[in-house]
Amino acid sequence: MSADTELEGRVALVTGAAQGIGAAVAATLAARGAVVVAADRHVPHPGVTLLDVTDAAAVEDLAERTERETGPIDILVNVAGILRPAAVLDITDDDWARTFAVNTTGVMHTSRAVGRRMAARGRGAVVTVGSNAAGVPRTGMAAYAASKAAATMFTRCLGLELARDGVRCNLVSPGSTHTDMQRSLWADDTAEQRVLDGDPATYRVGIPLGRIADPEDVAEAVAFLVSDRARHITMHDLYVDGGATLRA
Repeated sequence: MSADTELEGRVALVTGAAQGIGAAVAATLAARGAVVVAADRHVPHPGVTLLDVTDAAAVEDLAERTERETGPIDILVNVAGILRPAAVLDITDDDWARTFAVNTTGVMHTSRAVGRRMAARGRGAVVTVGSNAAGVPRTGMAAYAASKAAATMFTRCLGLELARDGVRCNLVSPGSTHTDMQRSLWADDTAEQRVLDGDPATYRVGIPLGRIADPEDVAEAVAFLVSDRARHITMHDLYVDGGATLRA
């Protein structure tokens, strides 16, 4: 089977699919033959199903409807996430709680609902899109980094529990990527170059490969991990950051 058809007929649920990395993942999986259910809290165009991952009942309902109307879910990709940058001493309770509600609890809601169904069938692949910030401290990003670290360990624990049921659970952890979320951090015209070169003022190294990722770079990593080419890979965290963390 060619790479263009390796996911032929498989049903994939992708959260956070309205834009950025999520939209790229949905398009990449569809291009390889998957039947993609794209879900997001924001629905800017047809073909995206409304879903708030912080609502456990809504997540369960979508999983049930997808399996009834489209077919058994073979692939789950958790992309939905938010970033509310702030120094630890300035972060509000609401920003902290909301960040964890989406980035961590939301991953649990979808993984629990879909993982239960996958385990009963004895097959399936789950990929959570994390962040290299989960492994390296970032100034002004404590809530985001902590929530992604929690989601990372959750996904690895899930993979351990579901391994004997034939369900593989992995992570893709991007670094700086050309998305609206990334651009929201740039305060001036020199910000992008500082990402590439590094910024000692924020204790941040640059990107050894000398480029910021495109969403498609992350999507290709996801597509590999959900395919049969990765059939013996589970609980793995694949960094897609151009070497920016020096894999610390």
